[in-house]
Amino acid sequence: MSPPSPPPDWVLARRRVIGARIRAARVDAHLTQEALAQAAGVDSKTVHRIEYGLSDPSLSVLLRLSDALGVPLVELVRA
Repeated sequence: MSPPSPPPDWVLARRRVIGARIRAARVDAHLTQEALAQAAGVDSKTVHRIEYGLSDPSLSVLLRLSDALGVPLVELVRA
């Protein structure tokens, strides 16, 4: 079985946009990455990787972040 191919460039670009929206919402909420991570029940390194588009978060993690930020998920992932 061959390893999965890397995601296309447009996927990586969208991940960075979504991460930037999460980062902006966190800053607007006056939260550190650590505080957001604690509120969402995830590791602060996870928040960092998501904000910089370095990871591919699950829907569950996105829902937790959305809830912790008080921002509808659709606002964070809209096109």
